[in-house]
Amino acid sequence: MRTKRTPIAIVVAALAAAALVGCGPQDKPTSGAKPTPAASTTASPTDSASPSDSPSPSASSSTTASATPSASATTSKPPVVPAVMKQGSTGAQVRELQARLGQLNLFSRTPTGTYGSVTANAVNDFQERYGLPMTGSVSAQTWTKLRGVTKQPTHAAMYPPTTQPASAKLDPRCMTGRVLCISKTSRSLSWVINGKVQTTMDVRFGSQYTPTREGQFKVDFKSRDHVSTIYHTSMPYAMFFSGGQAVHYSSDFAARGYAGASHGCVNVRDKAAIASLFDQVKAGDKVVVYW
Repeated sequence: MRTKRTPIAIVVAALAAAALVGCGPQDKPTSGAKPTPAASTTASPTDSASPSDSPSPSASSSTTASATPSASATTSKPPVVPAVMKQGSTGAQVRELQARLGQLNLFSRTPTGTYGSVTANAVNDFQERYGLPMTGSVSAQTWTKLRGVTKQPTHAAMYPPTTQPASAKLDPRCMTGRVLCISKTSRSLSWVINGKVQTTMDVRFGSQYTPTREGQFKVDFKSRDHVSTIYHTSMPYAMFFSGGQAVHYSSDFAARGYAGASHGCVNVRDKAAIASLFDQVKAGDKVVVYW
């Protein structure tokens, strides 16, 4: 009988040792050992009585008692006021916000209608100035205070055509036909028909490593919801004129202004303006990029 019990004792000892190692899978099973006995170790009396899994009544009561003060402290905190505007918000109200901040010399750029990092920093400065919670987002409290210390901005202040006026004298190539006349000097795009400027808007160009080409081109094709196959970024209202270079809306330009640059395209930050222009421009229209 001793010789028959010895293997069983060895198997039990081996399983006990394995249980102490951990619950992850092993590289190789022990020779002659079956994986099914491991299931019986999970139901052992020792595991089921583990304090970490099933606390005793006394432990649970002490836990409840200690948790009571923290619960009351949580309920005593003031409720979080939802933001009226925050990063990512767009629209006319954001333009009004930017124009009002401009009256206080906290926002020095043209209102774009896009709530980016520059707007968030301006809001944060306003909140610090007036002793409000510095969140960078516009809560009802912040909006009420801002409206109280500023006046209603005019439509011209909220929707200026450009921060840089178009060149006093357009390039001669822009004086005939339908032309996207783009000046690197004034950083502006003018939509010109037979020598008459229809509209003007701010533009941004490529960096020194990815410059925007200069010269006379034509609109090859348009793509309303284009996504770059090279950089995998959105290029709404794209009007291609020289290979992969296009005139298109840029949310980054709207948010950061001239702090950034494109990969060679002509960026427009006024989404409403470029959307309207996109509907007017036709394939074959002239594009002139010059200094």
